[in-house]
Amino acid sequence: MMAKRPISYAVLRGKVVETDLIEFGGRGGDITFLAPDPHKIADQIPIASPRLMEDLYDISFEDILDYLAELGERCRLEENPYLQEALEYSYDTAPTTKPIMDSFYHDLPYMFDKDRIRDMVDYTIGIDHLEGWVNQDINGSHVGVRAYGARCLHIVAGNGPVLGALTIIRGAVTRGDTIIKVPSNDPFTTSAIARTMVDMAPDHPVTKHLAVAYWRGGDEELESQIYQPHNIEKICAWGGFASVKHVTKYIQPGIELISLDPKRSASIVGKEAIESEELMEEAANRIACDFATGNQTACSASRLVYVMCGTEDEDIEKLQQLGQKTYDAMLRLPEVVTTKPKQYDPQLKQWVDTLRLSDDFYTVIGGEEGEGAILVSHTSDRVDFWEYMADRTINMIPVDTLEEVLDVVDAYTQTVGVWPENLWEDVRHKGALHGGQRFVELGYAFNGAGLVGPQDGIEPMRRIVKWIVSEQPLPGRPTLWEAGEDVKMLA
Repeated sequence: MMAKRPISYAVLRGKVVETDLIEFGGRGGDITFLAPDPHKIADQIPIASPRLMEDLYDISFEDILDYLAELGERCRLEENPYLQEALEYSYDTAPTTKPIMDSFYHDLPYMFDKDRIRDMVDYTIGIDHLEGWVNQDINGSHVGVRAYGARCLHIVAGNGPVLGALTIIRGAVTRGDTIIKVPSNDPFTTSAIARTMVDMAPDHPVTKHLAVAYWRGGDEELESQIYQPHNIEKICAWGGFASVKHVTKYIQPGIELISLDPKRSASIVGKEAIESEELMEEAANRIACDFATGNQTACSASRLVYVMCGTEDEDIEKLQQLGQKTYDAMLRLPEVVTTKPKQYDPQLKQWVDTLRLSDDFYTVIGGEEGEGAILVSHTSDRVDFWEYMADRTINMIPVDTLEEVLDVVDAYTQTVGVWPENLWEDVRHKGALHGGQRFVELGYAFNGAGLVGPQDGIEPMRRIVKWIVSEQPLPGRPTLWEAGEDVKMLA
């Protein structure tokens, strides 16, 4: 009996599309999958008219939270055949391994927790701005400001299945009309959630204002049809340089690009990390959590660890000990957090193995079996291939001063793990000036506030809404005609 072919279903405004299937290649290279021919559904992907968004304003924010809470309950893996099927297919396409994917899927319901979402929205936008006009008398006018939902196309990344769920949540709470282009390395998760929404409430406004589909990025015939101001107002693009670059050709008056482009992360560790066996063990455990979690696929995973231990021979010997303890700590982490990578990048392994021949300048710990490696520099220089660090591979670099570290912090630096606490204020302030965008205590890159607040130096939640202003003159304020020569036309 022939096995069922994997299908990435299109889900368009309360309707599941499973006809006119054509074949696409998954990014993992292990399987191909079927999806509806995007050219045959292109006219159904955008909303027909922005007037149709009026139904989103017939429901309250609490109604939306109730909807999302019920959806979360229906996203329990053990009870949802769509997610079970999507998970099974995702083992081949996803960049991470089975235990990590299992953990992602089992944790999905938590993302839809009402209190969690309410706190997120109130912190990032302000629920009062979503529920009505927030008014203030200022400069002779009664001014109201309100956040309205936008017609937004989301090009999501595939390095974790939570991104599709997060995008659905963001679109719902902002009363947006949400189009999600799913990625080739996760073409199944988001459509499985959307199919669950159709089963749950096909006529609910949130369901009707979600479109999920797969098409190849760079399909100019399709994208030139969809990426027009009469269809969408914003494009929120995650992912690599190429996926963002080809979108820019469609940016024009009426379409705003919200770019969550690829970032890199690092750790800054004080000299305390090598001062005693106990502190060395603690630092190693913290570093391992920040670079190995999720097998280093996220932008927030550390790639470079700067240790302010000095560069004398005795300092390097202690740094090598810290490197070994970090390697051991990585191997001790549970499988739901990290595993041996699915396939260690062959080019990266070649570079790592080449370093073994330069033992005067580098110490390579691990990596023989493609399990990940700690590359300890003997000087304050990072490895030449630092931009390509992946698959649980980090470069541990000795420096004498914080200034040496800040010289390599720039606009591509996302998360910076900091330890111990006495470095916190200095790193946070100076690092932000150099371009760093998120500062966390070392070891907490993946279990802090996460994607609640600003991200990559911007506020995506505030950007995906339209900020509308209304103005009425206060009593007694003259019109321009009444003011005559006394008029002051101040913008």
